[in-house]
Amino acid sequence: MAAELGAHEVMELHEVLTDTIDGINQFQLYRPHVKDPQLRNIVDNQIGFMTQEYNNMVQTVSQHTQGESIPYRRVKNVSPSYGLNNPSPNAPNMSADEMDDRDVASGALGCHKSSASIRMKASLEFADPTIRRMLQQGAINCSEQAFEVWNFMNQKGLYQVPTMKPMTTSTMINTFNTAQMPQAHMPQMHTPHLT
Repeated sequence: MAAELGAHEVMELHEVLTDTIDGINQFQLYRPHVKDPQLRNIVDNQIGFMTQEYNNMVQTVSQHTQGESIPYRRVKNVSPSYGLNNPSPNAPNMSADEMDDRDVASGALGCHKSSASIRMKASLEFADPTIRRMLQQGAINCSEQAFEVWNFMNQKGLYQVPTMKPMTTSTMINTFNTAQMPQAHMPQMHTPHLT
């Protein structure tokens, strides 16, 4: 039995499921162009996870089950490299034969960023708490997958992070102060009573 959904929820869900299919298909197209074993492992793992997550979404909606929102494993021991070091110029390829690891990783990163936005936006439209939570977790999963790809690119020098002068960064960050909350709006802190 399908879940009872509002018209706008059905349209949002249609967008999310279509985007998920497109993402899986896009990664399948990228797969033959991957040369780096680390990137190949990332792409293969992500295709598998996206497929599992898609199946879970379809089952949750069509059977109205308590589908489990499985979190994507977090990337650990990350040491981002900051600054520019002779970045390579970029230009479109003239044919698919020119596609390389940078193209694959960049396309995968863009796919995950877009999917995270689509899922989070869709979650804001849902009244059903199970589907709402599933979409929120899906947005987080896309963010984690994007970070995994970004970390690979950063390690290989394919995604360099420009920085500002320390004085500029410090000046911009230090223009913000904490707000003083009026007493009437202070949250009530409850202390448990121990007996």
